[in-house]
Amino acid sequence: MAIYSLKETKQPPKSQTKTVLWLKDNLFSSTLNVSLTFVALYILYLLLPPILNWTIFNANFDLTADNQSCGREGACWSFINANLKMFIYGFYPQEELWRVNTMFGIIAALVAIGSLIKKTQYRAHYIIGSFLIYPVVAFILLHGGLGLEVVETDKWGGLTLTVVVAAVGIVASFPLGILFALGRQSEMRVVKFISVVYIEFVRGVPLITILFMASVVLPLFFSAGMDFDKLLRALIGITLFQTAYIAEVIRGGLQAIPRGQYEAADAAGLSFMQKTMLVILPQALKISIPNIVGSFIALFKDTTLLLIIGLFDMLAIVGAATSNSDWLGRDTEGYVFVAMVIWVILYSMSRYSKRLEVRFSTEHK
Repeated sequence: MAIYSLKETKQPPKSQTKTVLWLKDNLFSSTLNVSLTFVALYILYLLLPPILNWTIFNANFDLTADNQSCGREGACWSFINANLKMFIYGFYPQEELWRVNTMFGIIAALVAIGSLIKKTQYRAHYIIGSFLIYPVVAFILLHGGLGLEVVETDKWGGLTLTVVVAAVGIVASFPLGILFALGRQSEMRVVKFISVVYIEFVRGVPLITILFMASVVLPLFFSAGMDFDKLLRALIGITLFQTAYIAEVIRGGLQAIPRGQYEAADAAGLSFMQKTMLVILPQALKISIPNIVGSFIALFKDTTLLLIIGLFDMLAIVGAATSNSDWLGRDTEGYVFVAMVIWVILYSMSRYSKRLEVRFSTEHK
């Protein structure tokens, strides 16, 4: 009987390694791709050196330096350090900043606890309870009441205002968007007509127009002496605008459901509500995840339009900070910082949507 000894494993040829294969498939797979790759490399060659020189090599990282001592060859990052509180909290009173920090801390705690109980039977109760209770707690912390000093909304600003507006717009527009999407699919003519008119009208009007009407035109219909908070008007306008887009996104998901799913639910004897809530809507929402997140990302970026009605989001704070005579000419540092912060938030949202797609995907199960 022949006895065979095990041979040592060998490394694959260098031309078959993972990195080389990736380069071949993605950058050099055809003549066009090779040309585009070299064009892209040439553009990077032109752009990267001045960017790196300004942001890193010629920049002043002394966080105590003033505007004059920084020089003009590179970025002056002490400008960000000196105005960091304004970028995050806007004009919120210094002695009350702990309330904003507590609000953000509660968000972090809720997310951490949610990740720990994601496989338990209480997860749904936890999520619903958080969405019902947290907005009330956050409002009391930010605005005041129950013994806390009232801070008017015209003092809210910076990243805090951006997060509040985006969060309220997202949370409020999602259930309303589902209702209008179902309404547009409804066989009840009145409900369908109202849904179609609302969606088509709002989608045909730019957000900047809705904000302007909410800020300037809407108060004209109030009685004399009646004051309606400007931020609340903006939140209502943004929610109504976002609802129309979310409704259309979810309607696309509803139309993608095969007819057999409706017929199977009917054959099982499910009522309309059971069929919608247990069969149709979960599948439609799963299909719509990428577009829903895309709409939320667009909403987050649209919060910069708040400046036109006199509210100072994070981007608008840059203009306010550079109007200080001590920091004239440092707009670029501010815009770069804001762009990086917003990119981190939006990229995190995008990655989370990818995780949701994988989690709810049933193709490989």
